[in-house]
Amino acid sequence: MMTLRFPKLFFITLLMAVPIMAIAAPAAIPPPFGINFSQNNEVQSFINDISQKDGFKPDTLKHLFTQTRFNQKIIDAITRPAESKPWYQYRPIFVTKKRIDEGVTFWNENQSILERAEKVYGVPPEIIVAILGVETRYGRHKGVYRVMDSLATLAFGYPQRADFFRSELEQYLLLTREENLDPLTVKGSYAGAMGNAQFISSSYRSYAVDFDGDGKRDLWNNASDTIGSVANYFNRHHWQPGGEITIPVTIDNGNHIENIVDKGLKPHSTVAELRKSGITPKSQLNPNEMGALIELEDQTGKEYWLGFNNFYVITRYNHSPLYAMAVYQLGQAIRNKRENARHTVSKMVN
Repeated sequence: MMTLRFPKLFFITLLMAVPIMAIAAPAAIPPPFGINFSQNNEVQSFINDISQKDGFKPDTLKHLFTQTRFNQKIIDAITRPAESKPWYQYRPIFVTKKRIDEGVTFWNENQSILERAEKVYGVPPEIIVAILGVETRYGRHKGVYRVMDSLATLAFGYPQRADFFRSELEQYLLLTREENLDPLTVKGSYAGAMGNAQFISSSYRSYAVDFDGDGKRDLWNNASDTIGSVANYFNRHHWQPGGEITIPVTIDNGNHIENIVDKGLKPHSTVAELRKSGITPKSQLNPNEMGALIELEDQTGKEYWLGFNNFYVITRYNHSPLYAMAVYQLGQAIRNKRENARHTVSKMVN
């Protein structure tokens, strides 16, 4: 089979990715759509549109789509994301001893890069390391689906998010052209996220950086570019260096709690205002600090946290509060274990 390559023009991101929240499974795609994308009228219209807009050759895109395959497993996966689980089932997937230990190792191996990323972008190492731990186990699991198949399947076989995935498919074609990548060989997640940091195509193009200065942005094999790109993503989404992320709270009056939770993850009320509603932080805070109330489902009921600006920034990578909390708690566990190990070594030396 002929390998297709686009000429190199320019550049690429994640996250997320914004990872995708699913709705309901659509009906199965009827033949001949599942056999050949290029015969579908919507695909042909897409080809015509982006050819005129972005300067692609229509025949080149048609040939590409003849080699692209619909994959029902991708539809199945997006309709049952991990974020649909309750917190007490979600947390054990990501905050594990093995993932903590691997995070300490990754931090130690990339300490100088992480320190430089914090200096440049203001994002602490434990957040960057935890993102990579949650996303790909520090680069070990980058995804097994051809990104072209994933994005085409969702763009034309998943009506609920068709506009989003058609936009990402266009971004992916631009990305592969810019970075001189074969669009049929790049692999990623079922939602088309790529590399160690699982950036979707639009994020890759917007936020990926060449952090080691070698002239290219490589989020698959280059730890420096991966770390720098994650830090840049958070910085561009207004991470506040040294700012609070989240703290647990007690609820003294539950009458209106759901109304406060329903206001969303973006900080909307001061700590002083939340206290008046019976929400008491378990540590001292500036009464003027803006926060949002987060509700998580525990095995015995509900647990509540205040999320601040930096928690909201984590949710720009993935909009789920479960995801952001897992990143926060994994990062804290990695930092604590690393500091304890260093303290033990220091005591032995002295």
